Amino acid sequence: MGSGKVKLSPKAALPFKTGNALKRKELFAKQKKARENLSRDEKMARKRAEAKDPQLREERRKKNQPLTIDRKRTWDKLEPDVQDKLGLSVDVERLKRQKLEEEVEANAPIPEDNEYEAVGEDDDHDSMIDSATNTDEEAEEKPKPRKGLRTATERATSPIQSTTSTNLSLTPEALASRFPSLFSEPEIPKILVTTSINSTLHHQAQLLTNFFPRSVYIPRSSHHYGHKYSIKEIAKFAANRKYTALVILMEDQKNPSGLDIVHLPSGPHFHFSLTHWTEGKMLPGHGRSTGHDPELIVNGFRTPLGLLTAKLFTRLFPPQPEFIGRQVVTLANQRDFIFVRRHRYIFREKKSTEKAVTDSEGKEMKGAEDLKAGLQELGPRFTLKLRRIDKGIQRSSGQEWEWKGKMDKIRTKFQL
Repeated sequence: MGSGKVKLSPKAALPFKTGNALKRKELFAKQKKARENLSRDEKMARKRAEAKDPQLREERRKKNQPLTIDRKRTWDKLEPDVQDKLGLSVDVERLKRQKLEEEVEANAPIPEDNEYEAVGEDDDHDSMIDSATNTDEEAEEKPKPRKGLRTATERATSPIQSTTSTNLSLTPEALASRFPSLFSEPEIPKILVTTSINSTLHHQAQLLTNFFPRSVYIPRSSHHYGHKYSIKEIAKFAANRKYTALVILMEDQKNPSGLDIVHLPSGPHFHFSLTHWTEGKMLPGHGRSTGHDPELIVNGFRTPLGLLTAKLFTRLFPPQPEFIGRQVVTLANQRDFIFVRRHRYIFREKKSTEKAVTDSEGKEMKGAEDLKAGLQELGPRFTLKLRRIDKGIQRSSGQEWEWKGKMDKIRTKFQL
């Protein structure tokens, strides 16, 4: 039995409620087809309008940007009474930009407007009678500011400013005074690679010696009656032999689970968790390393803690790479996860079916219209996440720390 009142769909103007199951199925198919026709007509009309005015397409794409967690990232406000300033999530680059803008505004010359002020005073004296009425009329005609909420896209594209003051204590100069050994003049690295006690990851540790230039692997004693050297004793041994860093590969159930990096001779001691370890031979189309010093690309580190972490990795690779090897190591930070990759690159001519090389804004790069870069991954690949930074080199790790990860419940706040 059909229903007493036949309702019409606001989208397709078709009845959509009836007691007959077969009729409902038929009406639903018609309604779906009508909706598809309306959507297609709207798309074609928009396409014709954008063909006439390309600015409409740019405005639509700018408005319809996806709202990812990275775009909705929030920042901390820099306050002078905060003690643990290393753990604040503030954008150092934005702070520098604000400082430069304030200096430019402070040093800008003040224009001389004496003539204009004199003319304005004469006009005010001539219109003293009508001053009250004019102010009332202007108050009525002046529209009230609209206090509406911004859209989600506007909130995402304009993140919260970290600070508006001139307190720039979290600049690299402040970090250099706090960690002078890391921010000293770069030198040729010499790295000692080892593992945790009684580890079975000898093959993986040997791969790290190929990943880090000028590194040597020394296994720790696994004999039952052997002396179990602590990290402090190993660091002292390495520092006496002019090593610049100590890398310790941690193990969990015969798989790599962590990477500890100690900057010699006096620290600090960085603790990273390691996940998604993949050897080079397991990668499809992989290549083999030629032993040349690679180039280093560090991307996505914006906070003071991120700059400190990036500086640590720059001290693990030679300051002058060997370009003849065409090898590059990439450390890309995204949401506090550091993705580590190693590739070999080659420049070749662009095919007619391939797109041109574009910059960060999506525009074609000048001088590279006919070039294309090919990549071959060498491995190993893995992902790191910073967990703790210890003060100096301690006999028992975790007694005193410079920074320790917190259980933040804000998904849009990141530390690096």
